[in-house]
Amino acid sequence: MFPGLSVKVQPDGRTLVNLDTIVYTEDSKVSTTAVTLLGFPVVVEATPISYTWHFGDGSPALTTSTPGKAYPSKEITHKYMKRGSVSLTLTTNYAARFNVAGTGWQYVDGTVPITGPATALLVREAVPVLVDPGR
Repeated sequence: MFPGLSVKVQPDGRTLVNLDTIVYTEDSKVSTTAVTLLGFPVVVEATPISYTWHFGDGSPALTTSTPGKAYPSKEITHKYMKRGSVSLTLTTNYAARFNVAGTGWQYVDGTVPITGPATALLVREAVPVLVDPGR
């Protein structure tokens, strides 16, 4: 009912230490599901209201009110400080409401946090090398 959104990363699959790595998610929209419960039709609606990004490197999580955007936007970025393999996850915080048999919308108190699948990222370190082009 509440979709777990995945993290999209640019550059895709790998990044460099001290580089602004762009993160965002897609399909961040209101989702509506109809079910039957004890013989009554129930419509459940989930609206994403905030996004908590876990970067997998021990840094504090970042909560935003938007899902971010792909390059060239740098709306949501993160800089990794050391090389290694990390797994990024996104917890989408949904406001939820339901309607039983057309009797009117009822709101769920608080938010419903749903964590999506992990996205693997390889963080590499670039080392400058001086070369003599004349040799």
